[in-house]
Amino acid sequence: MTYLAWDSHLEKPVAIKEYLPGELATRVEGGTEAGSVMPISGERAADYRWGLERFLQEARTLARFEHPNIVRVLRYFEANRTAYMVMDYERGEPLKTVLQHNPQPPEALLKELARPLLEGLAVVHAGGFLHRDIKPENIVVRASGQPVLIDFGAARHAIGGSTRSLTAVLTPGYAPLEQYSGEGKQGPWTDLYAFAGVLYRAVTNHAPPDAVSRLKSDTVGTGLAAARGRYTEPFLRAVEWALAVDEKKRPQSVAAWQQALFPSKVAKPKRRRWPWIAAAAAVPILALAVLGALNKERPDQGLEEKFGPQFRAADANADGYLSPEEVRGRFPVIAKEFARVDTDNDGRISMREFLQVRRQQLERKLQPK
Repeated sequence: MTYLAWDSHLEKPVAIKEYLPGELATRVEGGTEAGSVMPISGERAADYRWGLERFLQEARTLARFEHPNIVRVLRYFEANRTAYMVMDYERGEPLKTVLQHNPQPPEALLKELARPLLEGLAVVHAGGFLHRDIKPENIVVRASGQPVLIDFGAARHAIGGSTRSLTAVLTPGYAPLEQYSGEGKQGPWTDLYAFAGVLYRAVTNHAPPDAVSRLKSDTVGTGLAAARGRYTEPFLRAVEWALAVDEKKRPQSVAAWQQALFPSKVAKPKRRRWPWIAAAAAVPILALAVLGALNKERPDQGLEEKFGPQFRAADANADGYLSPEEVRGRFPVIAKEFARVDTDNDGRISMREFLQVRRQQLERKLQPK
């Protein structure tokens, strides 16, 4: 069960996920225990307690993950005989809605979405966890265009530990065959199948076929073939590779699949130039040099060298973000315009957002009088 709540300390909305496995427990509706969660029977009490311990263990692990494209777990606690996970509330549109409004988006846009999500997923896998429910509904595209992977309610340890499992959580079309069986060997390749299913949905404008039905009649290749011409052959081959029914034939890690999805180019693209010729006489040489540098392929590189130390000095808890408290007093102008600077509306300022406002301030200073 997931709730939208208000954090009175941070003064921002948060999402709270409650451990309430329907096949094991129910909510007490009356008496002194009203609102509490209890096992449905004494026979299920041990399973319920085991699941509760795993929920808390997963919350502790997920709380350590710090990546801008993975939903952040802020805290966790026990109450009402169950446990709760408090996470950032992400504002934006689910990818499912985005694809409905903009079917079959360009390959470049899909890669822009996939790249940071896969980097975040690699962090999750490195921590020994799987997401297990990647689908368009669980990818939110923020107002800034940056994607974030949400809903780790089905997350579980990828390696080691007890083989005992909770009821399978899966979404037909995005869940690989191994998720349909308690004995299926799950690993990073499991999440990659689901991720490839998301890309299949994007390029074909159709949900991927169910893994079980593919055993009898596999239409994945036919669906991807229809997308040729709109998307490049290497991109479609990479999607089909991760959608292999046999998990041994899929990429076994995020890094392996990244090499197929984002092959390195031999020739570097030429750097674009600002069309300042007409205004050259009116703009100082220094301004031209600085503004031209800002337009290179990595526009924040020089800015980070100049302003990065300021950001890190203000980041008191070293979490990679600036809170309103950390900004206040040190950067009065940014503090006053905090809501505008916080372009993804997550209640904190990232290094990218900080450098963006510094760039804007620099450009204003260099404007000709």
